[in-house]
Amino acid sequence: MLKPLTQEAIGNDYCGELSIQDYSKKQSIDGVQLINLNLFLDDGGSLAEIVRFDDQGNLQLIPEFKAKQSTFSQIMPGVIKAFHLHYNQEDVWFCMPYDRLLIGLFDARKDSPTYQQSMRFVMGAGRAQILYIPRGVAHGMANVWQNTANMIYFVNQCFNPACPDEHRLPWNILGDDFWEIRKG
Repeated sequence: MLKPLTQEAIGNDYCGELSIQDYSKKQSIDGVQLINLNLFLDDGGSLAEIVRFDDQGNLQLIPEFKAKQSTFSQIMPGVIKAFHLHYNQEDVWFCMPYDRLLIGLFDARKDSPTYQQSMRFVMGAGRAQILYIPRGVAHGMANVWQNTANMIYFVNQCFNPACPDEHRLPWNILGDDFWEIRKG
């Protein structure tokens, strides 16, 4: 029978460096929704239904969202596309399940209960999910891995190059290390 160890059993050279990773659920930004989708696998591949529309053209999973445009984006390794927000537009993102993107969000809405709250998480990586981003929530993505990643996203207004609803913030507004892979 194995006898449990205590901290005293660890050498003095390492004892002061020990820590425990935080596994608690992270606080979400008000209005942001990360929705898991079914990813069906069989011997011939995989399938995920991304969105389904009701008779009025609204997303069934997010009934208040009516898609007006869908766009495909390819993100090369090492690229950071951040940060920007919209005054009127809302986004629904889908990262291909077998790609991988680091997503960053923060709440820039001064009257929001989660003002200045940030979120950082991975989309793709074997999961099928959609991410709903309300207007006023700054968002971005980074491909910090070695393979190209692909995303499809839906917006509730068509892009207008004469009057774009694209308000940019510095990529490192949350610190230069925000987009780095966490070591340890």
